[in-house]
Amino acid sequence: MPSRRTTPVLALTLTAMAATIPFAHASTSPDPSAPPPVMTERSVTTGGIEIQKKDPTGDILAGASFALLDASGNPAAEGKTGADGLLRLEGLIPGPYRLKETASGSPIHDTVADQDVIITDAVTPMVITDPFKAADLIVKKADKETGKPLSGAVINVTPTSGQGETLTLTTGPEGTAKAKLTVSARTGTAYTATETKAPAGYQLTAKPVTVTAKPGAPVTAEFTNSKIPPTQPPSSPPPTSPSTPKPSTSSTPSAAASAAPSATPTVAETASSTTSPAPTGVLANTGGGSARWIGLLGGVLIIAGGGAVWALRRRAERTTP
Repeated sequence: MPSRRTTPVLALTLTAMAATIPFAHASTSPDPSAPPPVMTERSVTTGGIEIQKKDPTGDILAGASFALLDASGNPAAEGKTGADGLLRLEGLIPGPYRLKETASGSPIHDTVADQDVIITDAVTPMVITDPFKAADLIVKKADKETGKPLSGAVINVTPTSGQGETLTLTTGPEGTAKAKLTVSARTGTAYTATETKAPAGYQLTAKPVTVTAKPGAPVTAEFTNSKIPPTQPPSSPPPTSPSTPKPSTSSTPSAAASAAPSATPTVAETASSTTSPAPTGVLANTGGGSARWIGLLGGVLIIAGGGAVWALRRRAERTTP
């Protein structure tokens, strides 16, 4: 049995051991209110991108503006390309970003669409090509004689070089159709417009129209149509007049019969016998007209002869004593 002197010492020892157990447990639990540990600059790795700006022909473009957005859409970096067409965005924490071109810096160039980029622990080079601005094409269709707008004309527009997409346009109520034409050079791109369907009632325009589309500029292709001429009925030959038969000089049996003496005595016609209606129709020409002229001429000669005899008698009477 312990003595009274050792009992207080044992109690003090147990109390000390109990006090040390919860203290050790508290030190191993994380404190949510405690701030995160501070990292030194050497523990953070950064990266960036280097943008080189060009156009489709390879020319350097200065003054193009870019913005780099983080995963939350907040601006992380921005800048413009210099005279050498370069822009470096550095000191960025690696991760996904969104690159946005806010301005091309050129009146004839367009901006590119937004794109996702991944920033690593190095500076990554990028080449971005700004396209030329599209040309605004307008096709006009009108009546050749009156200038009236024509709808319903179908026009195919194709790059003259043969490389590129063909556009098919149809003129509306105002006789026009509009489209955007891709331009691949500063000096412009040539296109050929061909009519494949004419408006109703009009002839097809066979000759195509060539235009040059320049960056950001309007261009017009004009077509005119003539009306389809009305169909002419087939011409008929002129009517022919019936030919009049020529009189025959040969004596006919009827004429010979009339000239031959008749054995039967004829009865002279009286005035009463002429009351019967005269026969209609035309008698055949038997030479009676020539006989009348001969009789007339004979009468004239007889009268002239009689006059001459009378004149001679009168002269003889005057000279007789």
